Amino acid sequence: MLQQEHLAAAARLLDACRERGVMLATAESCTGGLIAAALTAVAGSSDVVDRGFVTYSNAAKSEMLGVPEALIAAEGAVSEKVARAMAEGALARSAAGIAVAVTGVAGPGGGTAAKPVGLVWFGLAQRGRPAVAERQLFPGDRAAVREATVARAFVLISGRIA
Repeated sequence: MLQQEHLAAAARLLDACRERGVMLATAESCTGGLIAAALTAVAGSSDVVDRGFVTYSNAAKSEMLGVPEALIAAEGAVSEKVARAMAEGALARSAAGIAVAVTGVAGPGGGTAAKPVGLVWFGLAQRGRPAVAERQLFPGDRAAVREATVARAFVLISGRIA
């Protein structure tokens, strides 16, 4: 369920993008489309949100975003390089000026010592600038990790377009 603070943050982000003439794309794994859902829950978002990719499986990351299968095999889906490649792929396959990607372990299972539950990698790609990635380790249950991921994605996009 979308929280009121996510909707308020989405509205602020959409306004900022509108002011700068920037369109957005999302590429989501662990959030399953929650970032795009929060953005498009705001009336009038269609002038800013170009598209969203929900790439939960490794095959979807490769087929929809062009993430090389060999990269996923070598690094794992939850990794810096895959997050960056997801963002670059979303940007390349859209009319957006900026794309955010998320891949992580929301839990409650699936974590390892190297990649614990709560680990999320963010990728951010913007036309004319090098893509960047950020690692976060969020506390809490599955819902808390996913909600924190949405909030952080908005902060990252806002910081990049400012």
